[in-house]
Amino acid sequence: MASRKLLLLPGDGIGPEAMTEVKKLIAAMNADLNTGFETEEGLVGGCAYDAHGQSISEEDMAKAMAADAVLFGAVGGPKWDSVPYEVRPEAGLLRLRKDMELFANLRPAICYPALAASSSLKPDVVEGLDILILRELTGGVYFGEPKEIIDLGNGQKRGIDTQVYDTFEIERIAGVAFELARTRGNKVCSMEKHNVMKSGVLWKEVVAETHKEKFSDVELTHMLADAGGMQLVRWPKQFDVILTDNLFGDMLSDVAAMLTGSLGMLPSASLGAPDPLTGKRKALYEPVHGSAPDIAGQGVANPIAMIASFAMCLRYSFNMIAEADRLEKAISEVLNDGLRTPDIMSDGMTKIGTAQMGDAIIAKFRAL
Repeated sequence: MASRKLLLLPGDGIGPEAMTEVKKLIAAMNADLNTGFETEEGLVGGCAYDAHGQSISEEDMAKAMAADAVLFGAVGGPKWDSVPYEVRPEAGLLRLRKDMELFANLRPAICYPALAASSSLKPDVVEGLDILILRELTGGVYFGEPKEIIDLGNGQKRGIDTQVYDTFEIERIAGVAFELARTRGNKVCSMEKHNVMKSGVLWKEVVAETHKEKFSDVELTHMLADAGGMQLVRWPKQFDVILTDNLFGDMLSDVAAMLTGSLGMLPSASLGAPDPLTGKRKALYEPVHGSAPDIAGQGVANPIAMIASFAMCLRYSFNMIAEADRLEKAISEVLNDGLRTPDIMSDGMTKIGTAQMGDAIIAKFRAL
């Protein structure tokens, strides 16, 4: 059997509670299906800062580099608001993305039929929604240099962030977008701001060239990112795969998340380039929600995004397509049965906690 080594980084807040449900699921799969998953655990974020004075230790970083996939919970909370910028909890996640070269961030926005009424948009706008936002993750304004605050004197300061993209960065993320589109609705909409940003001009040019050279069978459209945000709220079902840079991807994926009714529902995957020898990609899977310190430790957090992130792990890291489909179907059926954590609770449904939701999904997965 191929190696199936997972590193679990539960992190802070509700991260450990959500991760516990995935651990139960992995144990069930190993027992029932002989999947042979091997797991190790490490610290990331505020808990790592408390233990080591840094947001991820060198030892845990090495484990992440050696694993077949990393499952990540959530980081941060008010407790660490005053720690130095370099060692803030989020720096652990940024380092994982950077050192593992995870340039492609996949954020699906799926509206389960049972939750169409939970969205702030009309049910007919979101019911059956299934789009994928592909965000470039290791370039752009979050990593560009110079990045600094300069004292100009006279009580004036200047904050500088640099938006920068090279051709190869745009080519490789565009390639992933077109490949993913071929497995879905075969449509890509690329979003940037070429009307006011030189990096946007280059982005549009390179995406169009990549499309022409290798992927002309896929339908490609271009849209300004601000218009894209408006169209996501107006009629999101017009999209299939949305391709965008780091900054706009961060914003647009959060807009898309709310279409589905709850941030607590959405998974994500961050992938690297395939290894030239083995074809395997480095990968990290995480729920889109944050650490939600206000409800941590109460057993009420929604574990669905974490479990759905593991489904993406099955699909993209281990090519276990049937198992991934089955797990996603189990989630959908549990929601159809009317089971709800507090964040997605509505009239006439049955309110349950984190552990009961995990147990219900595992039971449904085993029954399918």
